[in-house]
Amino acid sequence: MNVRRSAAALAAIGVLAAAAPATAAPSPKATVPAGLFGKGDPTYDGVWRQSLALLAQHTAGEKPADQAVTWLTGQQCADGGFASFRADTGKPCGGKGAQTDTNSTAAAVQALAALGGHEDVTGKAVTWLKAQQNKDGGWGYSPGGPSDTNSTSVVVGALAAAGEKPAGLRGKGKTPDDALASFAVPCAQKGGGALAFQPDKKGELEANADATAAGVLGALGKGFVVESGKARDKAPACASDGKATPARLADNASAYLIGAVSKSGHLMSAMPGAENQPDFGNTADTVVALAADGWTEQAKKPYAWLEKNAAKWAEQSGPAAYAQLVLSAHAIGADPHDFGGTDLVRALDKLGPAPAKQAAAPEKKATEKSGNSVWWIIGVGLVAGIGVGFLFSGRKKNRP
Repeated sequence: MNVRRSAAALAAIGVLAAAAPATAAPSPKATVPAGLFGKGDPTYDGVWRQSLALLAQHTAGEKPADQAVTWLTGQQCADGGFASFRADTGKPCGGKGAQTDTNSTAAAVQALAALGGHEDVTGKAVTWLKAQQNKDGGWGYSPGGPSDTNSTSVVVGALAAAGEKPAGLRGKGKTPDDALASFAVPCAQKGGGALAFQPDKKGELEANADATAAGVLGALGKGFVVESGKARDKAPACASDGKATPARLADNASAYLIGAVSKSGHLMSAMPGAENQPDFGNTADTVVALAADGWTEQAKKPYAWLEKNAAKWAEQSGPAAYAQLVLSAHAIGADPHDFGGTDLVRALDKLGPAPAKQAAAPEKKATEKSGNSVWWIIGVGLVAGIGVGFLFSGRKKNRP
């Protein structure tokens, strides 16, 4: 669900070779349009980062700016899909124009479905997504491309957010659950329980933490925003006996993730060419995945690590990174306004159009019992007001 997932898909089709960048680096040729979050080149992640930013704001209780929402809806192509970025929305998609992809489309659907009031846009996008389902039940990044765990999972989340029942969708043969099960590494093998991004050229499955976190949500039929599942006491273990249900797949994948973060509290980057360094984004995804599957206690360790270490990463990476952290905080019931001393929501807001101001709650009028009581209430209010004034004044003076 994260910016690395988008980057991983792009790398898989030869667009990016570097490891897991957050937001694309600024380009002298790139013009960042009004309404879009972030200042970096939006060519490869414009719709993705916008969708996550709007979703995070909404999840944090804010109303995104109309300008930001309009920018996103305006990116939709005539066929209902979304491309990663359309610099000129007057030009048609396809051909030499912007190319639609399942990841951007699914992200946009999740954001717009959460905001509500965009059924015309999400309806066309859902129809487009259904038409891209492969015979194996999954989805690839590009229409007609081979299925992968990440794309399948983000589409499942989008369909669920739009009110569909993706588990039973078999447009061309098998279901999404069938596809995800085919990517699961057998328990007896190295990385057992994890999911692969795709089988390699020999058909072998290699554990991929990013795909595994995505696969948990896909198996559970959930999108980017999750509420903590009912807390479960006993930590999961990879099990292959009995029926290979989606719930079993999710538990096996969770067992792998718990083991991966058990020592250090974080995952390591596994992208080709990347330095051996902590993977902040996939660690945030792990928090969301574990919380969604009910392993809330196990999710607290990687979240605590993020609180201590991820603020600088988000600052350097941009809106999608801040959004990921907001969503991970939400998943375990933490306060995104107090993330190791950083207000994630405020930091995200600064990178795009200011959210709409919430309507103030109407003040309750005091009931007048007698003239004396009314003046007594007014007097107390004046004294309290003076005290509050000094309090806020002190806070401003002490504010760094």
